[in-house]
Amino acid sequence: MASPEAVGSTDEFIKGLWRENPVFVQVLGMCPVLAVTNSGVNALSMGLATTFVIVLSNTLVSTLRNFIPKEVRIATFILIIATFVTVVDYLIQAISLDIHRALGAFISLIVVNCLILGRAEAFASKNGVGASIMDGLGMGIGFTFALLCLGGVREILGSGTLFGLALFPAGFQPWVVMILPSGGFFTLGVLLLVFNRIKSRQDEKRAVLQEATS
Repeated sequence: MASPEAVGSTDEFIKGLWRENPVFVQVLGMCPVLAVTNSGVNALSMGLATTFVIVLSNTLVSTLRNFIPKEVRIATFILIIATFVTVVDYLIQAISLDIHRALGAFISLIVVNCLILGRAEAFASKNGVGASIMDGLGMGIGFTFALLCLGGVREILGSGTLFGLALFPAGFQPWVVMILPSGGFFTLGVLLLVFNRIKSRQDEKRAVLQEATS
């Protein structure tokens, strides 16, 4: 039988993927969600960069939580996050200058992503390192999943490709609007509708099951 600690860590991981998905449930980090999801590559890159920052910042905040004075905790959290954002900025430059140019200023804006600061303040500063890592992983992968959903749909319909690979015959007419800002808002709205419809159905089934077993 799994230990309570293992069950708790797994639950912290799963909640970020579905129940408390940063984009589809909490509607956080909308700036990069709408700005960089015009292609699958950009969406995946931003998602992985954000995951890197949130996992490492959660880890360090949790490790130092008993040593950080309450009066300067927010400033300290921002400093920690900014340090890891600088690291990921240089890593992306080293890996691909094209991706770095495509993401542009939105890499630096990870510092002010309310998702990352929110997890540092609401969770990592109050919980152990293991749970904080799992929380960061769950939220980061959930954020990446949401970005990939938007980026995939927008690239397929707006360019006829996915991760740069052609999916349709030469005669395909792409919906150019999908790679424009308006396409981002439209796609996000549709995905929010679908996600919340699925979630509400699950809640209804769970309620019926609880009534049947009570």
